[in-house]
Amino acid sequence: MNITGIVTAIVIGAIIGALGRFLLPGRQPIGCLLTVIVGIVAALIGTAIAQQVGVATTNGIDWIELVFQIGLAVIGVAIVAAIRRGRGGRRYER
Repeated sequence: MNITGIVTAIVIGAIIGALGRFLLPGRQPIGCLLTVIVGIVAALIGTAIAQQVGVATTNGIDWIELVFQIGLAVIGVAIVAAIRRGRGGRRYER
């Protein structure tokens, strides 16, 4: 993978992760870096699933593949947010 592919993966991951975070209701206690990482993973897995299901690759935007990616990003953000909440523990005010 060359530098252009890496930069493209980061940009696409940031967009997919942000969309996943936007569609998930409530606040998520994860930062921008984790959002991008979740987005990159969701984009890669979403593309693999779309190819396995038989979604054809086109020259334009693959809308079905995008739906897979964003759906996985929502699930990924929810999982990471739940883990972060569980690890941080509950804080009680006195």
